[in-house]
Amino acid sequence: MSYQIPKFRHPELPVNELGYTRAAYEGAISTLCAGCGHDSISGAIVRACHELSIEPHKIAKLSGIGCSSKTPTYFLGNSHGFNSVHGRMPSVVTGAAMANRELLYLGVSGDGDTASIGMGQFAHVIRRNLNMVYIVMNNGCYGLTKGQDSATADEGSASKKGDANPFSAIDLCGAALQLGATFVARSFSGDKEQLIPLIKAAMSHRGFALIDVISPCVTFNNTPASTKSYEFVREHAEATGTVDFVPMRKEITTRYTAGAAHEVTMHDGSVLHLYKDADKLDPFDRRSAMLALMDHQNDGTVLTGLIYLDKDSRDLHEVLETTQRPLNQLDETDLCPGNRMLMNINASLR
Repeated sequence: MSYQIPKFRHPELPVNELGYTRAAYEGAISTLCAGCGHDSISGAIVRACHELSIEPHKIAKLSGIGCSSKTPTYFLGNSHGFNSVHGRMPSVVTGAAMANRELLYLGVSGDGDTASIGMGQFAHVIRRNLNMVYIVMNNGCYGLTKGQDSATADEGSASKKGDANPFSAIDLCGAALQLGATFVARSFSGDKEQLIPLIKAAMSHRGFALIDVISPCVTFNNTPASTKSYEFVREHAEATGTVDFVPMRKEITTRYTAGAAHEVTMHDGSVLHLYKDADKLDPFDRRSAMLALMDHQNDGTVLTGLIYLDKDSRDLHEVLETTQRPLNQLDETDLCPGNRMLMNINASLR
């Protein structure tokens, strides 16, 4: 049996603005379990990058440890990549982003990699508002070590082994809102129509963008008693509304009912249309977003869609006033400006 992707593709496949087919954004064949929600997320990333016409070499994908952190192998094979240690992906992204602000940084993590061993780093990369997209492939269990409950498993939820989880869950979207995240969304791996526009919007956002994607583990956590199963999420998901993303280079022809939608111009000039379904949620008010999450938790439902967006976000580079040029392009004159400049700096500190 061959595990190589065929090199031959149909000559009339659609191309993007750069002339690339979707194949230019794919990776190796997945070795995850058949039906794993993570593969659907990988496919959504491929489609989003292709449709946005992003140069593959201008993307850096980074991950930690876990089933989710294997997925960068399966998409963006022509992009930069780094697989870090367990829970430490945020610090690696921070170092890379501070050295070169010209790349689009895509961090992929899991509920164990983020909500357990990596929770501290998750908190600090949010409060610093690093310019990155942080996708959590959230299945509520440790798939690589036989399905133990993770920190995002809901209290009372039962995996394949049948024992109900006795502990309360960490809501990553709620935690991100409290920590100051400037873009917070939740989606479902089985709903690409919702997920792809959210990924596009996150990539156009300046600052930290979290997308918590419920992604059922078909091997250990897809039982009727699990709140992370396909069946449960499909029956209990309630969307904040639909999302339509229009890149800046395209004519805006989207139609929507007056008073029922918001139109947001992103930092790169693209436009995000939000068609509101949740009357109680104001996606531009942090307190409203937190209350909406709590209300849905009390009702036993899963709130998906764009939950919060700070339209005036200032990322870490703006706060620190870093150089526009990548550090490897700075010469000795830039790095060692001379004794007079040093004396001026010392004088300013007195």
